[in-house]
Amino acid sequence: MKKFVLAATVAAIGALSLPAMAQNIATVNGKAVPKARADLLISQITKGGQPRSPEMESKVKDEVVLREIFMQEAERRGLAASADYKAQLELARQSLLIRELFADYAKKNPVTDAEAKAEYDKFKAQASGTEYHARHILVKTEDEAKALIKQLNGGAKFEDLAGKNSTDTESAKNGGDLGWSAPDAYVPEFGQALSQLKGGEMTQTPVKTQFGFHIIKLEETREAQFPAFDDVKAQIVQRISQQKVAAFQEELRTKAKTDYKFSN
Repeated sequence: MKKFVLAATVAAIGALSLPAMAQNIATVNGKAVPKARADLLISQITKGGQPRSPEMESKVKDEVVLREIFMQEAERRGLAASADYKAQLELARQSLLIRELFADYAKKNPVTDAEAKAEYDKFKAQASGTEYHARHILVKTEDEAKALIKQLNGGAKFEDLAGKNSTDTESAKNGGDLGWSAPDAYVPEFGQALSQLKGGEMTQTPVKTQFGFHIIKLEETREAQFPAFDDVKAQIVQRISQQKVAAFQEELRTKAKTDYKFSN
């Protein structure tokens, strides 16, 4: 009977200790390292966009245990009582508290769909107009450009001459193709010459810019393209949220009673 009671007691003690052990990753010099530390660190990492994985969890546990080892040594040396440590701790406390303030404001003042749509419509209106699909050949001298224009007028393919002669090596790989852009996306001389062309035409005189001499060919034009609202909604919401927080910061600064004069 005594053996049965003793065995039952040992089993009960073991059962009670299992939950406590499950809450700790390890012990370092007799001090428990709680699992909650790893959970918090994993939460911060995943918020940054890194996916959770067994490998990541293993590295976090390593990090948490190493931190405990290093912290114990720092405390053993009395560094926690140093003035420098206390000053840095206060700066860290301020930074964390301020970050929480602005995060709390953003959470309680979310960007509405109506605000995001209005911002989208504003950008879309500004982006309206005509886009040009252009090619060019860029060379160093006017004589080189004139010689190439003569070859092109004689039947040479623009793409071939661009690939062989253009000093704009990036576009040369694609036969001088510059893709779709508005004329004002280029330097003024280039944009002005491009806007005067019709589809299929090229400049008959070299266009001089700060980069050299260009031969420009207009492939075609189209109405300016703009991404769908759902494709850019996340970026717009982030932008408006940042604007709201900035306005909140300015409001706090303006309302504060202080004799300090800000530099701007």
